[in-house]
Amino acid sequence: MTSSAQETLFREWLAAHAGIPRKISRAYAPGDHDDLHQAMLVQLWRSLPRFNGHCAATTWIYRVCLNTALTWRRDEARRTRWLAPEPAPDVPATSPGDENSERIARLYAAIHQLPPADRTLVLLLLDQLPYAEIAEITGLTPNAVGARLTRARARLAQLIAQIP
Repeated sequence: MTSSAQETLFREWLAAHAGIPRKISRAYAPGDHDDLHQAMLVQLWRSLPRFNGHCAATTWIYRVCLNTALTWRRDEARRTRWLAPEPAPDVPATSPGDENSERIARLYAAIHQLPPADRTLVLLLLDQLPYAEIAEITGLTPNAVGARLTRARARLAQLIAQIP
């Protein structure tokens, strides 16, 4: 792939799928989601030459962004292992006073409390991806995706109920 073709494809992907890295970064790093978002975009650019078209572009973008987020979290844990843990910061609402943005903030605060594997599944479900595509992205079977999502939704409902 030539450099100009790579740049064109990258711009098309960003135009069509800009929400994917934004949502994942917000769920995995609420305090410094801008840094994680940038890291995802850099990793997408670096991995673009390895995209061979055997899966959908959205599947590739999800894989790269989720793997980048998981690596980010792992590295963050290593960096802060010796520091006293701090409570997770509240996810700010997009527009104060708006009922929907308050609900979204509560949802993301609850999602942030889920284990990383469940967080990944919930984010993919929120994007209304079918179980088969979620399975392709995560490497699980569609049945395992369904079972894990059932448990994750139940846990998410409990967490949301606990948030004031």
